[in-house]
Amino acid sequence: MRVVIASDKFKGSATGAEVAASLGDGIRSVIPDALIETVPVADGGEGTVEAAIASGFEAVTARVAGPTGAPLEARFAVRGAEAIIEMAAASGLDVLPRGEKAALTATSHGTGDLISAALDRGCTTIVLGVGGSACTDGGAGMLQALGVSLRAAGRPVRAGGAALAELADVDVSGLDPRLADATIVLASDVDNPLLGDRGAAVVFAPQKGASADDVAALEAGLRRFSELLEKQPGVRPSATAPGAGAAGGVGYAALAVLGARREPGIDVIQRLTGLADRISGADLVITGEGSLDEQSLGGKTPMGVAAAARAAGIPVIAVCGRSAITEEQATDAGFRRVYALSEIEPDPAASMANAVSLLVDLGGRLALDLVLDRASN
Repeated sequence: MRVVIASDKFKGSATGAEVAASLGDGIRSVIPDALIETVPVADGGEGTVEAAIASGFEAVTARVAGPTGAPLEARFAVRGAEAIIEMAAASGLDVLPRGEKAALTATSHGTGDLISAALDRGCTTIVLGVGGSACTDGGAGMLQALGVSLRAAGRPVRAGGAALAELADVDVSGLDPRLADATIVLASDVDNPLLGDRGAAVVFAPQKGASADDVAALEAGLRRFSELLEKQPGVRPSATAPGAGAAGGVGYAALAVLGARREPGIDVIQRLTGLADRISGADLVITGEGSLDEQSLGGKTPMGVAAAARAAGIPVIAVCGRSAITEEQATDAGFRRVYALSEIEPDPAASMANAVSLLVDLGGRLALDLVLDRASN
């Protein structure tokens, strides 16, 4: 029996590779001769670079400005002239010093540093995976790292989204000229605009530590930034474009100034990993993520894998930490079954702390069900 496991991470509990290894151990405890193959996948956010490296890309490290400006080492992936960049590695919540959130002042400068490092390597196609960002600066920091001048009262504007309300002058003439010959792909499933009730500040900034007053300040900063930026020659009016609100507005800067095109993260990952070819001929595909819910059904990793399996006529099973979808929704999504760690350990804290060992148990249960199904058919 050949089983392909293509699961995203269980955030805060297990990486995609750990999920696959643990499930594989559990399956083999019941079906010893099962051939288990792993395809690392992600949704364009955290884990995207690791998925690319596992698929043959070279790991490259660059020294960049972190979300508070403190330097850090961040990895990206390169194969030929293509680079895969993960915003979270440079400007993410997980790399905040001591984990202390900085909703008003966090910057995307390090993401621009990574793009510059990819250009230094001669890359002409750059995939920018966004998600898990610590900042709500509209991509202003990223653009500054790439040569755009943002000034307030005769001085460079301070870092962070709130300070953008002080902007007096924007000049894009210094933008790195190498970008003119580069293709930028914005890997994002988020379709929010930059501003308003569905915008970057209102919807996402509270997750980054913003209070109600902070949200208002960030919204004002983003509005001022977009008003001045879109007066510049060559800048696309993009504040209302789907995806502009992604990653604290980094999606906006990528679309408006870098000329990025937006692609669903799972589509990018399927291309990078050759998922369709790698599942071909399998008897079963297993996919999943930490929480299987309405957002998952909107097009996140499990849905992309399920679609690929369905196209190949291969049954697909979902695994997760917890499931918030109905049996009917699971069936409509193409899943033969859904297995959740919460069925074994109902305490969420204990489930997250012991996810790896619980996944081994879950793999055993899954395999036993497969054996029973075969015996009854």
